Amino acid sequence: MSKVVKFGGSSLADANQFRKVADIIRSDKERRYVVPSAPGKRYKDDIKVTDMLYACYDAVANEGKNAYNQFAPISERFNGIIADLGLTLSLDDEYEKIIDNFRKKAGKDYAASRGECLNGIILANYLGYEFIDAAKAIFFTSKGEFDAELTDASLASILEGYPNAVIPGFYGARPDGTIKTFSRGGSDFTGSVVARAIKADLYENWTDVPGVALADPRIVENPKFIDVITYRELRELSYMGFSVLHQDAIFPVRTAQIPINIKNTNDPAAKGTMIVPSAPEGSNEHIITGIAGKKHFSAVCLEKDEMNSEIGFLRRILTLMDNEGICFEHIPTGIDTMNIVVNSDELAEHPNFVERVKQVANPNHIEVENDLALIAVVGRGMKSKKGTATRIFAALSHANINIKMIDQGSSELNIIVGIHEADFEKAIKVIYDMFILSEG
Repeated sequence: MSKVVKFGGSSLADANQFRKVADIIRSDKERRYVVPSAPGKRYKDDIKVTDMLYACYDAVANEGKNAYNQFAPISERFNGIIADLGLTLSLDDEYEKIIDNFRKKAGKDYAASRGECLNGIILANYLGYEFIDAAKAIFFTSKGEFDAELTDASLASILEGYPNAVIPGFYGARPDGTIKTFSRGGSDFTGSVVARAIKADLYENWTDVPGVALADPRIVENPKFIDVITYRELRELSYMGFSVLHQDAIFPVRTAQIPINIKNTNDPAAKGTMIVPSAPEGSNEHIITGIAGKKHFSAVCLEKDEMNSEIGFLRRILTLMDNEGICFEHIPTGIDTMNIVVNSDELAEHPNFVERVKQVANPNHIEVENDLALIAVVGRGMKSKKGTATRIFAALSHANINIKMIDQGSSELNIIVGIHEADFEKAIKVIYDMFILSEG
């Protein structure tokens, strides 16, 4: 059995966290391949190393400031970790190379990636593992698109020769060798890619939380955590704002049917949250798996008599959106009505969109409603339980929250409601109370 383990920035913020990570890795010989992030914040007002690198690069490459002075706080951060761990490792040559490339304006992607690279070198040295530069194993096309096929083959070939290795997260390289970073959830994505390449039995994603919460802890105080969640459920929740794992980071392991375990570096004995291809009924104690939402949507509301019998009505509108480059979030419809829910910023970038809709669809009435929020209630248990939607609507009604839109997926995995932005936090709380606190 083999495991790929990824550790986030907070898990590797200082030498003490390095020791915790090393203890976790060494406690299980199946944890063979490690993907580290750059050092995160050590305390509330601290600065992440990645942010320090961005600022340093801008000062050196764009403002012409002294490179050594600007880079000094970054080298001090890494040297402090090395000294505290009692290592004889020197990164001076790496620092010189980075400073030289900053002067040569190697690019922001290069700058941002150095935190993961340097942290990876330190961790590999501390563990006694092989260090594999991600630039030599993870590839992008010349256009900057991730090359999954080449990367999969490369990683599988390279790692076959090493029983243990550290592969820094967040970056890879184009064909010409220039560094390219992943846009979002970069280190999570790297861990997922490595797990798929070696056909791992489990991908452990270590962070500073004990798993995936049922609701945003910034809104719901001390929310419960999810024991088991399916890929499909997590994708729905990630799309609507869950921040533990970005939805893009799920795909490599999802296609390979590799489970993910979200674990807490500061409480390694806790079981965390298992993300699995499928889960048996009753594997969670609650009907719903999670609640998530986003703000800042607009609805283009159309009315037209006998809309449902007019062939090509929806096609004309979708073709217009395609030509305009506007993505829709949801399109709930009635017999004579249709709401096209879009991101408010996208709509603002196309001020003539409503007039164009009038031209292609000739509605009886059209108006735009702004300041909408969408809330998704997700759970595989909803499919087998009657009255789930009724309970959602009752909770919102009792809180005097007006529902402006309702959309339920055909899989019965989720119910999405549209409300006014001002009611967003209250709505999350009352739905959580209805399904979690009332069920004990």
